[in-house]
Amino acid sequence: MLDHMGIAVRDVGRSRDFYLAVLAPLGYGIVMEAHPPGGHSYIGFGAMKPEFWIGDAAARTGHLHVAFAAKDRASVDAFHAAALAAGGRDNGPPGLRPDYHPHYYAAFVFDPDGLNVEAVCHLPE
Repeated sequence: MLDHMGIAVRDVGRSRDFYLAVLAPLGYGIVMEAHPPGGHSYIGFGAMKPEFWIGDAAARTGHLHVAFAAKDRASVDAFHAAALAAGGRDNGPPGLRPDYHPHYYAAFVFDPDGLNVEAVCHLPE
């Protein structure tokens, strides 16, 4: 449904390092960076094209939740470990969330700006 999305971050360098670390276990990396002279910095993450952008644009307000697809449960576990190692805060360790559906395996962290970030696998085992 979505082609891409972007979020504003307080410190683009710190968030770049965080998302680079936590998205690597899911198979995503930096696809594009834009740092126009005198303008805002933007960094696009994805597999083949930028699908998730961070930028130092206007400050965010309100709640935001982002869920990244994981190919398997081990990737969810690796995402969570990488997020904690990169300075994220735990918001729900890896595990099944049967209230969503029987195979919903996810982990949740808060990023450096306090956004709720998730990795999820919908496959059985």
